[in-house]
Amino acid sequence: MGYSVGQVAGFAGVTVRTLHHYDEIGLLSPSGRSGAGHRRYDDADLDRLQRILFYRELGFPLDEVAVLLDDPDSDPREHLRRQHALLSDRIARLQQMAKAVEHAMEANKMGINLTPEERFEVFGDKDPEQYAEEAERRWGGTEAYAESQRRAASYTKEDWQRIQDEVADWGTRYAALVAAGEPADGEAAMEMAEEHRRHICDRYYECGYEMHVCLGEMYVSDERFKAFYDAMGAGVAEHLRDSITANAVRRA
Repeated sequence: MGYSVGQVAGFAGVTVRTLHHYDEIGLLSPSGRSGAGHRRYDDADLDRLQRILFYRELGFPLDEVAVLLDDPDSDPREHLRRQHALLSDRIARLQQMAKAVEHAMEANKMGINLTPEERFEVFGDKDPEQYAEEAERRWGGTEAYAESQRRAASYTKEDWQRIQDEVADWGTRYAALVAAGEPADGEAAMEMAEEHRRHICDRYYECGYEMHVCLGEMYVSDERFKAFYDAMGAGVAEHLRDSITANAVRRA
């Protein structure tokens, strides 16, 4: 009978909506249908999906992925060799980036009132002001930036440790949700997107739904953000972006 679209979404860490889109554009059409007309995927379909996700992770647009996979002269072993080389290079660069990124720029620690010893104890080898200049250039004239600075300057070592723990706990729970195949527009995912927004409001600055959607787009478009969220689990950045958007739409 093969695998249902929900099962495949859970295996691959993508949303059901993504698989429907791949089918609609002819990139990945399931090999069969159930008696009720539902999509059924076989092992060859899973192999193709794996290759698609490899190339997507490397930044290839969907139309180029289709060309690469449907070239009649392509050698599957050459695909794997090419992907292995590209992924190895990408992994090395992402590992370097992950070490430098503490968490999203909206939580940058401008003006942290800690001693050098306390900073090292709380943040380890990650510099919480690494992106301070860029953050000031992008958002320095905004009310949100001023409020974030004001709050950050008042936090103690214990406050920052508590915030670190909150972020880690949320990340663990959201990554488990993604791995379980929960759709981005499902109730559980949208509630966690709302929790994410409330954390920003509670700890840094007032973050409305429109601003939250903009942040969600940045989590995917900016490699530093994407590396931070995807370090929590495969596909987390894009899933969170979609969940933030769905949550904003339902609350509009």
